[in-house]
Amino acid sequence: MSRKLKIAIVDDEPDMRESISQWLVLSGFETEAFASAEDALKVIGPDWPGVVVSDIRMPGMDGMAFLRRLMAVDSSLPVIMITGHGDVPMAVEAMRIGAMDFMEKPFNPDRMTQLAKKATQARRMTLDNRALRRDLSEGQQVMSKLIGSSPVMERLREDILDLGQADGHVLIDGETGTGKTLVAHALHAVGPRASKRFVPVSCAAYNDESLSSKLFGPLEDGLPAVEEARGGTLCLEDIEALSEGLQARLLAFIADQGTPAETRIIAISNARGEGRRAEDSLRPDLFYRLSALKITLPPLRARGEDILQLFTRMSEQFSEEYGCEPPQVSAQEAAQLLQAPWPGNVRQLINVAERAVLQNRRGSGSIASLLMADGEETQEATTTEGKPLKEYVESFEKMLIDNTMRRHKGSIASVMDELCLPRRTLNEKMAKYGLQRSDYL
Repeated sequence: MSRKLKIAIVDDEPDMRESISQWLVLSGFETEAFASAEDALKVIGPDWPGVVVSDIRMPGMDGMAFLRRLMAVDSSLPVIMITGHGDVPMAVEAMRIGAMDFMEKPFNPDRMTQLAKKATQARRMTLDNRALRRDLSEGQQVMSKLIGSSPVMERLREDILDLGQADGHVLIDGETGTGKTLVAHALHAVGPRASKRFVPVSCAAYNDESLSSKLFGPLEDGLPAVEEARGGTLCLEDIEALSEGLQARLLAFIADQGTPAETRIIAISNARGEGRRAEDSLRPDLFYRLSALKITLPPLRARGEDILQLFTRMSEQFSEEYGCEPPQVSAQEAAQLLQAPWPGNVRQLINVAERAVLQNRRGSGSIASLLMADGEETQEATTTEGKPLKEYVESFEKMLIDNTMRRHKGSIASVMDELCLPRRTLNEKMAKYGLQRSDYL
């Protein structure tokens, strides 16, 4: 943690509070004094950034009761108890409850410094480990949203994990609706800056003057984006919308940071979806700075069976939201989903899945009609991009088994009955498609 840890001093005697505080401040610590346990508990909660030094004998809530409350709030919080000569057995009991150590009055100032140093080091390690676990958890949650088992998605996840650990700026491009903003969040969440701020700014959402203030200031209220993101990640969406003047200011900001950069910039370009390239819109020196590392997201039509997997997941989510059953996809509809060109990519698929759920709730309509409404042609059983029909059949088969396993919560007998498959055949197909019963329980 970069923040300096505090030492809470809890004692009902003002002179004792002041003397302990003075000594610890002289020893380089930051202190906060409380006249009672009740006052301290108003401030000290889980993940409190510090340790506690408390007297045992106090009016109202005594030190032992205070210790029990603190252990209930955060069992890893280091607590040092101050005891009178006759309180040593009580102090030993306090250590059994969870206190880190105790000091007898009159205490040795050097021993207090040693205990304070030991306690703050332990607390710092605990809080850092907790923050790391939270960051890893957040990273896993974001990565889990990158649904798909196609080779291009496997490579994308590997690239995110690799580039997330790097220091260089990143340029993300790809067609509209492919999930570029989600990938930017994932890059931040799996990297060393995960505990710092992620600040997104859409360069296309402001006029030049407003964008200049938003990025660099001055602002009437709050910090400009470059200051708000300091030490973390500044995500610039629609980077190609930057004017020449703002490109020059951004380039100067990047140059002033040095190497490695204090603030990482993730630039998102939508130019590729318009038949252009980011380098066509940016000055060369800025482009090469921003594209030190680059990720190009694959269009949905290149992701094969991911289309059915995504459609299934989105349909299930919308079905839960609307309180109805998800639509059952026929073999012909599965083929139509796989063959659709998906110009709007994942964003379009999500819209189609929601409308399919609403149609199913009304008991009318078809997926083909939804695709046609989006201006996409559908065909009976032809394939696109030279893929054999066998691939589509296998994709549908995998989706059908996956859906049925989910509906029956992993009950093999129920799945066998519904799909009219013997156990051996079902086991073979699940092994073939990498489906594990444990994932559905």
